[in-house]
Amino acid sequence: MKNVVIGGFVMMGGLFLAATVIIAGAIYVPDSTSWWSGRSKFWFTIIGGEMYGEDRVDSLFLGLPLIIGWVLALVGLIILGREYFKKT
Repeated sequence: MKNVVIGGFVMMGGLFLAATVIIAGAIYVPDSTSWWSGRSKFWFTIIGGEMYGEDRVDSLFLGLPLIIGWVLALVGLIILGREYFKKT
């Protein structure tokens, strides 16, 4: 039972972190004035890009927290799955 609670909290924490990053990016997209290339403006706002010369990169650079959130959600899901299929 303890592992179920731990897995649930880890998964919910990861989902909360990832959702917060995505919502922050969605709120910031209309205010972004930077030039993006190759990807959508939404993902450019979250992940960022290279600085060209003296141009300022108008991005949130939240790629690492987004990946950490996804990894935490996956680890929590694995813990919950192991507890579900565990033979007693």
